[in-house]
Amino acid sequence: MSPKRGDRAAPPPGPDEWDIRFAGGEAAKGWEQLSTQAAGNTRAAWHLMRTDPAPAARTERHHRLKGELAHGEHRGETMDRWQIEVTAGGRVWYLLDVERRTVWIDRASTGHPKATDR
Repeated sequence: MSPKRGDRAAPPPGPDEWDIRFAGGEAAKGWEQLSTQAAGNTRAAWHLMRTDPAPAARTERHHRLKGELAHGEHRGETMDRWQIEVTAGGRVWYLLDVERRTVWIDRASTGHPKATDR
């Protein structure tokens, strides 16, 4: 069965880890495609989101988005949006629910998002 909105991405979190869930069905579908295309990199992205989703030392491949993309809304709450570059074109965008220690994947795709080309 394929994951869908609200489903957990992988096993439940361990102590001091963040829960990772899909904000929507398209994100779940994109995650599956990324996992097929680049399994190792997708697993590394999952590990980053699980252990350090908002690192103090940001990199070119893992950082908070800027401008109008810097925030997103999930279930009526506005949250910071981050990005991990999984492959040259593949990206994972996620929202941080700090209060619930939950990462909401709101976009995962094998292609470069045009919204960041501006």
